[in-house]
Amino acid sequence: MLGIFGGTFDPVHHGHLRPVLEVQQALNMAGMRLVPAKVPPHRPQPRLAADARLHLLRLAAADYHGFSVDTRELQRSGPSYMVDTLASLRAESGADDALCLILGMDAFLGLPTWYRWRELERYAHIVVLNRPGSRRPVNGEFRDWLAERELRTPAGLREAPAGRVWFQPVTQLDISATSVRRLIAQGRSAQFLMPLACWRLMAREGWYGYPQVG
Repeated sequence: MLGIFGGTFDPVHHGHLRPVLEVQQALNMAGMRLVPAKVPPHRPQPRLAADARLHLLRLAAADYHGFSVDTRELQRSGPSYMVDTLASLRAESGADDALCLILGMDAFLGLPTWYRWRELERYAHIVVLNRPGSRRPVNGEFRDWLAERELRTPAGLREAPAGRVWFQPVTQLDISATSVRRLIAQGRSAQFLMPLACWRLMAREGWYGYPQVG
């Protein structure tokens, strides 16, 4: 079973890494693919260039067993639609292997706004990072869609290659890329919010206007 976690990673930080590590361990996943977006269709464009974000992400992934960086969205032209990414991963993995798209709760609640979102379940399960206090869909068509696919136990993820939804409890870490960039804009340190190697590189290169030397 393989996990897929996409994002702009602008920059990568422990709020990205710790939850997906917990998912990988809790669900005994063989690996976790971190997929940086080139042109995110649902959010502002990244502040940092793709090659710099990729460099930071590779440094971060090197610290975690089973983590790897998948560059297919950086190599593809046009918007980085997850349905295209999952379709290409499914073509590589074959029909039988379980793939799990990892989503934060905010991203999951916005799923009906995604491009061809109903096709996602053809290619992968959806595993939602369920932090303490997270809200769930409470009414409407999306709630009904979820009710037909939500699992009672994670064992069901291994019984089919795709098409089911599991809410995985994870540790609440109140870290965001926005808050990291805000600290940097204020001339303050982002150390301990991201892997040390990432912080040192970012500081040394002056990315995001970082004023310190790591």
